[in-house]
Amino acid sequence: MTEQRSREITDVDTLRAFAHPLRLRILDAVGVHGPLTATEVAERVGESPANCSWHLRQLAKYGFVTEAGGGTGRQRPWRLVTDGHQWGNGEESPELARAGDAAARVLLDLEYRKLWDWMAARRQQSPEWRDAGFFSQFVSWYTADELQELQEELRALLARHLDRLADPTARPPGSRPVRLMAWGVPEVDGPTVTDTDTDTEGNGER
Repeated sequence: MTEQRSREITDVDTLRAFAHPLRLRILDAVGVHGPLTATEVAERVGESPANCSWHLRQLAKYGFVTEAGGGTGRQRPWRLVTDGHQWGNGEESPELARAGDAAARVLLDLEYRKLWDWMAARRQQSPEWRDAGFFSQFVSWYTADELQELQEELRALLARHLDRLADPTARPPGSRPVRLMAWGVPEVDGPTVTDTDTDTEGNGER
């Protein structure tokens, strides 16, 4: 197993480049299925090759992807530069905090959509995959030190097979991409935030 390569983002422009729904989908496609050309990315995200090629170049400009070698033009393959990104650590300027919040919203929106995709499709999956997929919810009491320790344990656990992302030969037969999310956030005193002015009748889309 290789050590996770993680990058801490402290630049507002870099975070803004990341906080773009299509670019995040492109990064997701390249990370899970790459290296990919702009044409192959376009097939996976439902956009034109020209549009994907432009966004790939922007992602490369800010250090998220790089050329994998071989090919020319839109047939150049691209790969991720790192396995993970971090932001929001330590003291932030208001501008950096806003950019970080925007990036987090885009990322969480993508993961929520992927979760609901699974929920809608899980009964059509084979029994072993249907039963292996899960989501869990807990509420407990922790000190700040205990919560920090839990964060580190979870990060190590979820990252233990990251080498398989970059190295297809490390993937065991029968494996498939699996999305892993975890958070542990302290309860905030006060009323729960609700969308009281939003119509959620029907399919719940907003």
